[in-house]
Amino acid sequence: MESLLALSRDPAAWAALATLVAMEIVLGIDNLIFISILTNKLPEAMRERARRVGISLALIMRLGLLATIAWIVALTEPVFTLLGRGASWRDIILIAGGAFLVWKATREIHQHVSPDAEHGEAGVVARAVPGFAAAIGQILVLDLVFSIDSIITAVGMTEHVPIMFVAVIAAVAVMLFAATPLANFINANPTIVMLALAFLIMIGMTLIADGLGHHVPKGYVYTAMAFSSGVEALNMLARRRRRRRAEPPAA
Repeated sequence: MESLLALSRDPAAWAALATLVAMEIVLGIDNLIFISILTNKLPEAMRERARRVGISLALIMRLGLLATIAWIVALTEPVFTLLGRGASWRDIILIAGGAFLVWKATREIHQHVSPDAEHGEAGVVARAVPGFAAAIGQILVLDLVFSIDSIITAVGMTEHVPIMFVAVIAAVAVMLFAATPLANFINANPTIVMLALAFLIMIGMTLIADGLGHHVPKGYVYTAMAFSSGVEALNMLARRRRRRRAEPPAA
């Protein structure tokens, strides 16, 4: 208890906490985009519950991983050598997670644009709708990949585990608050869906590259995402103005 009180009075500890919270929130954007796209395919009555259950279970899993932080750090040790380079369990997890993300995003894009999709009686394109448990499972699988990467990064920023716990809880609280507004915004704007899926492919490829030993600075990735989002925001404004001009004048 005394060590926690001493930590709370340390300005360096507060600076580390603020940095970690910001990092966890930024890294959580990737996860939120995936959660939004996945849960929006569920029946409307299940979407909110799926987001809350998925993010809550992800929080429990992250806290559990933090409790085994020594094991997480050991995942960076090479377990075998391939083509003259040592490969660790972290590399394997990042490659597998990145490949899953690329496959999932590509499949979603195909379902959105394929002219061969089956149509229901009302003429609405019928897309594969995941079950509640399947959606939660996919959320947890991807969160595991992001959690391991973010925890290893956090270890390099601070040695105080309580700071990591507080940062994770704060970041997940922000995710819970932002999940539904983001999902509704993505669902209401079809072009945003395609842009978000393109982001997921890019993120998946960076995970694969990182697992193969070619680190891509996160700043480059998020700068590209911010630039693309800005361009899409201008396109949305332009479309809204064209619709207003096309509307007949009020009598």
